Amino acid sequence: MMRTRPLKVALLGCGVVGSEVARIMTTHADDLAARIGAPVELAGVAVRRPDRVREGIDPALVTTDATALVKRGDIDVVVEVIGGIEPARTLITTAFEHGASVVSANKALIAQDGASLHAAADEHGKDLYYEAAVAGAIPLIRPLRESLAGDKVNRVLGIVNGTTNFILDAMDTTGAGYQEALDEATALGYAEADPTADVEGFDAAAKAAILAGIAFHTRVCLDDVYREGMTEVTAADFASAKEMGCTIKLLAICERAADGGSVTARVHPAMIPLSHPLANVREAYNAVFVESDAAGQLMFYGPGAGGSPTASAVLGDLVAVCRNRLGGATGPGESAYAALPVSPMGEVVTRYHISLDVADKPGVLAQVATVFAEHGVSIDTVRQSGKDGEASLVVVTHRASDAALGGTVEALRKLDTVRGVASIMRVEGE
Repeated sequence: MMRTRPLKVALLGCGVVGSEVARIMTTHADDLAARIGAPVELAGVAVRRPDRVREGIDPALVTTDATALVKRGDIDVVVEVIGGIEPARTLITTAFEHGASVVSANKALIAQDGASLHAAADEHGKDLYYEAAVAGAIPLIRPLRESLAGDKVNRVLGIVNGTTNFILDAMDTTGAGYQEALDEATALGYAEADPTADVEGFDAAAKAAILAGIAFHTRVCLDDVYREGMTEVTAADFASAKEMGCTIKLLAICERAADGGSVTARVHPAMIPLSHPLANVREAYNAVFVESDAAGQLMFYGPGAGGSPTASAVLGDLVAVCRNRLGGATGPGESAYAALPVSPMGEVVTRYHISLDVADKPGVLAQVATVFAEHGVSIDTVRQSGKDGEASLVVVTHRASDAALGGTVEALRKLDTVRGVASIMRVEGE
């Protein structure tokens, strides 16, 4: 039997995502009520600019006093889509204190303060859900937190930012340079006027922290994630990748060490073989590849941003939280029992592609090979081309630690025959 008294929802933020959440709540009200077991009612909408016309939203619900809205006491669920650290953090904790559960799409806040927010939710017996914080509409957090709860996840490898994937895909398919591809992404609305958070990897790093924490039952915060942007990727890098049967993606990589005693989380551009499923993720789509003991290899794919996809994830969480509310229960909270240490980037082991500008004369290759050997870095393949006294030397290594590779490159720069290091890129996905 359906309960007739509605569950009341407060919406914090009514931009691209928030307005779509409000629209779906209205247009799908009967379906949502049937799925939840009670109607849901939009009880208030907190915004910064109250005079702006918001189609489909009763102006009487609009307020600029978000604090008063979450303190009302009759609110069952607060949906936070304003982003940033403050005032979002204070509003969420205030919502818990006044009896509401919370659904958030705030990746930056969850990555930075997820532990304290979960603690506040637990203290007050409330839910904190945030499926929309990572990869938009793609169901990812709930499968990791619930569907794979009985399995051991060893690796999460993914494209979690649509803007960067669009830019790199354009560079790959059209031969465009970075700036040209960025300009196209901006013109089409995929890139913000200031794309720094995307192209420098900040957005992906926040998502990597969240994924690593859930996958490995360990607290991983934003500062634990190694981050490297993609602004230095060139058309020449793509040409080299194609010669190896690879392409280039900005990847979020979360791994459990082979001995199970530590984890790593990192974001950086990498070459991946064209045979890998992630190599064929085009345009602004996201995809995440999960490897676990029992389930094996799983891939989650779909639109990772935008109003409707993100709102879909928010509404999925809203339904789950409302069901919990009716049942007098809460869903899964933070699972950090493993408490594994997060290893620094220097200990990460992977393959590398190094492009060197060298003098075109006898003995150069032997000198370079000696430097690699002295630093314990084994060479897989070497390609050399050149004329008129100058040459290009491309070295692909076997697996080596980041620290060992760093020492190697530093030593190479001291050789008289090495004019410069044109590029260094990791090779993943094998």
